Amino acid sequence: MNEIFADLHVHIGRSENGKPIKITAAKSLNFANIAKECFERKGIDVVGIIDCASPYVIEDIENFLKTGEAYEIEDGGIIYKDKICIVLGSEVETTEIRENGKKGCAHNLCYFPTLKDIKGFSKEMSMHIHNITLSTQKSDLSGYDLIDIVQKYNGVLIPAHIFTPFKSYYGNCTERLERIFKEKYEKIFAVELGLSADTYIADEIRELSNKNFITNSDAHSLPKIAREYNKLLVKDISFKEIIKAIKMEDNRKIMANYGLDPKLGKYNRSFCEDCNLSIETLPPAIKCDKCGSSNITMGVYDRIEIIKDGKSISPDFRPIYNYQIPLGFMPGVGGKTIEKLLEHFGTEMTILHKLTKDDIESVVGSKQAEIIDASRKGNIHIHAGGGGVYGKLQVG
Repeated sequence: MNEIFADLHVHIGRSENGKPIKITAAKSLNFANIAKECFERKGIDVVGIIDCASPYVIEDIENFLKTGEAYEIEDGGIIYKDKICIVLGSEVETTEIRENGKKGCAHNLCYFPTLKDIKGFSKEMSMHIHNITLSTQKSDLSGYDLIDIVQKYNGVLIPAHIFTPFKSYYGNCTERLERIFKEKYEKIFAVELGLSADTYIADEIRELSNKNFITNSDAHSLPKIAREYNKLLVKDISFKEIIKAIKMEDNRKIMANYGLDPKLGKYNRSFCEDCNLSIETLPPAIKCDKCGSSNITMGVYDRIEIIKDGKSISPDFRPIYNYQIPLGFMPGVGGKTIEKLLEHFGTEMTILHKLTKDDIESVVGSKQAEIIDASRKGNIHIHAGGGGVYGKLQVG
């Protein structure tokens, strides 16, 4: 068995010939560059690229395979330079009916073993999505219907960033996932927590007690890859093994989740749109404590406080959640420092997991080493984020 790192939610900004895929993502974020970033800088073993149902991306994948640098394997996935497994995915926005009868929207991560499978999925989804070439376009389906289409093409569905306020099941559509998926709820074996949540607050919702949690970056630029990721125990890197690990089958498992402290997330606390400030009163904050306005964006922490139905009790199989700050988030650690570290030590995973403080100090000096070491150990103060603004870090 092998221990590997996996980030299963990375976007594509543009196709190789410059056609838009994810409008809000960086232009440099294309299929080939993602593979190279994971291999050369991040140290991630498995990456899930979730815009692969776009016909433009499918064309890029076909051309990428022709270069000889990558190849498909029988157990699913594309292997790059014999070291990185690329899992082909599609993020789909579904339309749901809330408890009050109004409509809400939720994002779903759909993963497929082969290029043939995702091409079939893309063709069928073009009948349910107005513009299949763009990322995460709204479909006319509910998650209840989408899961059948995903499984038709040998795929699996995992609800994405399940608590965020605008495009998620708990944040925007329902207080209980089982209400959406009904008798198909047992087919949901894992959920993605999102940057503003962690294991401990998610475990306050009892219907999640038999679901696994995954933590992913939702990267919209190359540097953001692996700001959250998972450590898995698998036999090899392939689609089949990754799914076995998430399902906890045949002694495969998720060994650990690595993620931001939820306070660093963009939607941790409720945010007053009139004052343009996060609300700092005890949750749940449903109106501004300063101006009294109800014009707020509900925070993840506040939303969970409203919908939770138990104490935070983790099941025995739940892996440890490690709070980890990526190099790019650390205060005072700039691009030149990061480049110098990568030049000396190889990948970000090596820097975060394997080096001593003395190793780091030998390259970038004592001040920067102190910041990096304090960040790695969690000895850092966080001002909570909200309303689309990341939290802020302060050392000491």
